Amino acid sequence: METLKFGFKYFRKSMPIAILAEILSFLGIFAELLLPLLSGMLIDFVIQKGEVTEESGGMFHFLLTGKYGEVHTMQLFFSVAVVYIIMILLRIVLIYIRDLLQEWVGLKLETELRYETYGKLMELDSATITDYNSGELLQILNSDTIMFKELFAHRIPYFGDAIFMLVTTLILISGINISFIVIPFILMPFLVVTVLDFKKKARINFKNIREKSSAMNLTTQENIAAVRIVRSFTNEELEKQKFDTVNTNFLNARLKQIWLSSKFDLTFNSIKQIAYISTIIIGAVLVMKGYMTVGHILASSTYVMRIMDNITGINNHIFNMQQQTIAGLELKSFMERSSNVPDNREPNLHCDTPHIELKGVSLNIDGQSILKDINLSIPYGKKIGIVGETGSGKSILLKTLVRIRDITDGEITIDGHDIKDFSLENLRNMYSYVFQDVFLFSNTIESNIAYSRPDINERMVTKAATHAQADKFIDALADRYKTIVGERGLGISGGQKQRVSIARAFHKNAPIFILDDSTSALDVNTERILLKDIHDNFSEKTVIITAHRFSSVVDCDEILYMQDGRITERGTFEELMALGGSFAHVYNVQQEQQAETIDADALAEKGGANNG
Repeated sequence: METLKFGFKYFRKSMPIAILAEILSFLGIFAELLLPLLSGMLIDFVIQKGEVTEESGGMFHFLLTGKYGEVHTMQLFFSVAVVYIIMILLRIVLIYIRDLLQEWVGLKLETELRYETYGKLMELDSATITDYNSGELLQILNSDTIMFKELFAHRIPYFGDAIFMLVTTLILISGINISFIVIPFILMPFLVVTVLDFKKKARINFKNIREKSSAMNLTTQENIAAVRIVRSFTNEELEKQKFDTVNTNFLNARLKQIWLSSKFDLTFNSIKQIAYISTIIIGAVLVMKGYMTVGHILASSTYVMRIMDNITGINNHIFNMQQQTIAGLELKSFMERSSNVPDNREPNLHCDTPHIELKGVSLNIDGQSILKDINLSIPYGKKIGIVGETGSGKSILLKTLVRIRDITDGEITIDGHDIKDFSLENLRNMYSYVFQDVFLFSNTIESNIAYSRPDINERMVTKAATHAQADKFIDALADRYKTIVGERGLGISGGQKQRVSIARAFHKNAPIFILDDSTSALDVNTERILLKDIHDNFSEKTVIITAHRFSSVVDCDEILYMQDGRITERGTFEELMALGGSFAHVYNVQQEQQAETIDADALAEKGGANNG
């Protein structure tokens, strides 16, 4: 019931169209249910020369008044045939319009569900999203939305149709002979017991199918993303085996469901045949005793079969509804997830020259202390460098500034306001963030650079690329800025991707630049030119740089050395070198390694020239 309430929030917007579709469906069903009466009339009064009474023909008695032909004549045959055709055409038109309306309602619901779930995905924080693998997310956003809309667009309307048909059929068959109603009522308990048993098994099966489908989606998605790694390790056969395993598991889950459905259909078809045979037997006895005509047998047997078909259809829909219910439960569960980084949505609070303060900042994740008592003041325009070993907390510290992660202790303020007082949009608009893990969209280089401003200004894009030292390699491409980069930027090198992502940050031109180890793939000379460009052309901006290459931060106003989530050393480059601590030691080692690399390269070039 909770699942239906959840879905109704979205479905009620289309209720007027859905109600109209149901009314048309009722009219179409009623037209269809009148056909057996006309068939019985053809047998009793056209093929046979039956005796006309005041009750003959029911609501079509007007055809037997003689005005449209005498009994057992071709004129009456054509009159009955015309009415029969009108009923069929009326049903076809009504059902056709109904189907169009129901499909429209279904597509509208599906589109809205997909939009809402995607919006939820954008709203949730990274930690919450990691509770789902990519296969599960694809299943929720795509398959579950399609499956759940079927519940409202087709399953529920079918139950309305079925109830209307059952009631109408029972009324019509009672008008012929009430004895025929006994058959469905005798068989009803067997049907109910059977459907309850199958329903329980079906829910388990459909849940298993969904899990296996999600696993297959995950395996496929991972192999698409990791295609280069798979090929470089020549592990194609291993990945084929992994996919074969999940594919076979999905097949077996589906086969199990097909086997259960087959047993279900066999059981219900057997009950239907029992009902049909019983109807013929009762009808034959009543005809022989003179209580009814042959036409009545035809109409009655048709109505009994309609009742059984309806009951079977209801049970089939209850059986198959388990799949839609499971999809709805997953959607509901996903939509009810709350973000660990709530958005206060205060649109009026913003800052053009932010002064950042971190006071006693600590962060615990799953009981593990990641950041410990961080205190830092970053006035607007200051250049901060953050270095340290892998896992020292550099990147996670930057993420707390933009609330990708919320701190557990302490306070981060901008111009005296807690960052939680800002809307996430206003807060994050203050930052041009270049992440450690570079991502490029499957679009042109131009579109990737202009991502923050979709209304592309070519001059601004070119300017941003020039500052990022990306203009030369872009100009060398055949289509220059119109070049399409592959998914995740697979069409260009790692250093080129980093420069495009840095250009994207420059194009946004926010008050604060964050470069999270985003020059690691650049050669030392290109990195030096790029950092000098930042200091020369963005001197008024706040710049925060994390790096493993300590030479990247030598020109910063203040350098922080982090270890185990703490700031263990801080100061200017000269102060830290004079301190002779961890920073100075690592810097000297890196400089020696760099000098050795340069000497080796020079020696190799000299040897190559001599050989030449």
